[in-house]
Amino acid sequence: MKRVVSMSALFLAATLMSFHLSAETPPWYSRMLVGVEVGPTGAQFGHSDKDDVRYCGIFDGAEIARRCVEAQSEYLVLWVRDGDYAYYDSQLLPKAPGLGDRDPLREAINAAAAHDMPIIAYCVVQQGGHFLNEHPEFAMRDMDGNPIGRFCFNSGYLASMKAIVEEQLAYGIDGFHIDMLDQGFGPPYGCWCDACKAEFETRYGHALPDAVSWDERWDNFLEFRYLSTERFMRELYDHIKSVNPDASVDYNYHGNPPFSFEVGQRPVQHAVTADFVTGETGVWGFSALTVGLNVEFYRAATPTLPVQVAMQRGVRMYHDQTTRPLADIRWELLSLLAHGAFVTMVDKTGFDGRLDPMAYERIGAAFSEVRQKREHFGRPSLADVGLYYSHRTRDWIGREAPGSYFASFQGAHKALVYDHIPWGVALDENATLDGLRRFHVVILPNASILSDEEVALFTAYVEAGGNLIVTGLTGCHDRMGAAVERSVLESLIGARLVKTLDSLDNWFSFSEDAPPVLRGDTPADWPFLVKGPAAVYAPESAEGFGELLKPFRTTRQLEGREGTDWPMSADAPVGPGGLINTVGKGTVLTFAVSPDYAASGDHHIVEARRLLANAARYLHPAPRVRITAPTTVQAVVSDDPEKRVLRVHLLGYNSPPQTTPEQNRPYILPALIEEAPLYRATVEFEDVVRRAEALNPTTHISLDRKRVDALINDIHEVLMLHY
Repeated sequence: MKRVVSMSALFLAATLMSFHLSAETPPWYSRMLVGVEVGPTGAQFGHSDKDDVRYCGIFDGAEIARRCVEAQSEYLVLWVRDGDYAYYDSQLLPKAPGLGDRDPLREAINAAAAHDMPIIAYCVVQQGGHFLNEHPEFAMRDMDGNPIGRFCFNSGYLASMKAIVEEQLAYGIDGFHIDMLDQGFGPPYGCWCDACKAEFETRYGHALPDAVSWDERWDNFLEFRYLSTERFMRELYDHIKSVNPDASVDYNYHGNPPFSFEVGQRPVQHAVTADFVTGETGVWGFSALTVGLNVEFYRAATPTLPVQVAMQRGVRMYHDQTTRPLADIRWELLSLLAHGAFVTMVDKTGFDGRLDPMAYERIGAAFSEVRQKREHFGRPSLADVGLYYSHRTRDWIGREAPGSYFASFQGAHKALVYDHIPWGVALDENATLDGLRRFHVVILPNASILSDEEVALFTAYVEAGGNLIVTGLTGCHDRMGAAVERSVLESLIGARLVKTLDSLDNWFSFSEDAPPVLRGDTPADWPFLVKGPAAVYAPESAEGFGELLKPFRTTRQLEGREGTDWPMSADAPVGPGGLINTVGKGTVLTFAVSPDYAASGDHHIVEARRLLANAARYLHPAPRVRITAPTTVQAVVSDDPEKRVLRVHLLGYNSPPQTTPEQNRPYILPALIEEAPLYRATVEFEDVVRRAEALNPTTHISLDRKRVDALINDIHEVLMLHY
């Protein structure tokens, strides 16, 4: 299709943008907390019927804008391009068949202008459909040369995308949300097109690998994929800014768990390519527990930029046409805001473009609450413990089963959240000594691959007074994922690596002389399962505690005729269960087992999970804030030192039990939250609290010098401690 974009249109775009944003006005994304994204349902998988005029027959930009204004949305992200159609008068793309002469983008801009509501264009990059069919020269190809239904970032597709965004900029939009910058979510791992073959050989001096080899050539291939994605993102960003410097640009981000190398994004490298990072959440895809983790992960990847998170009003997935209860929406929305994100609520219309009035009623109620609580959001959260994420371990240990690494990272997070220990995230790509010093304790959850630079960084951190928790096989593999004879952390651990166990059903037992804080109420000399990787150490400068016990193996298992997926009971001790080593002014506490992996696994038990929480309290015994609440309640703490107010956000997850699903028993989604929880919480503060107050008038609160007790009956509460 021929490109038709005039210079006058480009000039008009730059002129119209000044309507919403001047040089003196902060950008919309630094001022706003909540917005709505609206798009149609029916062509999201591509290859839809071009002649079905029912599709988007009543998709009305003006009506969408009006509904969003009524729901107190501060901005509107409007779907304008997917893999099949444009939803505006495009000269480059076919319009959705039911639109006729109507132009939803123009309608929305005109309707929003009276309310000074920014309009952001939702524009898809990576989706197979009619456009890719029309341009097979842009297709990614597998090792055998077969197209795989994705666009190659090294093809001429970038020029087409530049023309498409120019056309949309001419409408005077305030910015772009550009979706899907992935290279697929599983095999085959393109691209072996002629352009990629030539560029790869020029860059690395050898041909693309002809198999998934996990060697130096595959390492080059992964790097090539990362660079290809980054270059596409940066060149498209620069082009948009060259047309209109005030137009915002954000990309949908896939650098966090559960995404791996397959997607073609690293956590930091592909988060800093735009004005801010945008990620997704939702119980359906990321779990309830990971809602807050996603925000903190994005913030760690872009510490100086805002963070946007998209959630949806539907139950199962964006296009499922269901509407969640208000309590369920409130919990996720307020959790995201408490962690410091601004939030976009995704709404998908019916096939014909129809809007669900109940959805906007509930969105409006939730957004109204946010506006009333605005002053309590947006502050950096306090974090006593840092969760260290190793993308190299993700790639070269997790490989094509990344969950084996994510289990440890997410299990460590779970242990801290359940015990209400303030936490944050540290990423290997941008970790610095000053960044680590933010945390009193840093956990290395099975970070198997650590570079010399990382080891030096951790050494400096501990010598200066920081504390490390090391689990499982951390430091036990080289950069290519091969096991090593000597752990790179032996000088910090204070012990020699004897061997790693080839089992996952490993056991731990406390000894009587273990530090009481570590043991808690777990009895001594009682072996309990800590399913996950384990290592045998011989103490040198470290003091050992407890025992690591290997599992029994049946005769058939020893002969290789029976699997070991189900745990066997504990056999003989093979080494210490843990080690404590003083290094300079700091301490390194090593678990030979993997309580992090166990905490998120199918055989999790409370004692295994509490190993991590108790270790954090042992290493940091006098935190500024100590919170006691049910495990169903998450806590986020922020400080306002100018006003001397500490805020404790408490978020009660109140999901009733589910029955068995129709398939894949017993793997089920949690039920929807229908009502607010009722629970008690206690906050103990290091200083005397002059005054304590609760945001909700229904909360009963009492103060005794340094201790605040509260009886709470709501999804979200903010306790304010004036010190």
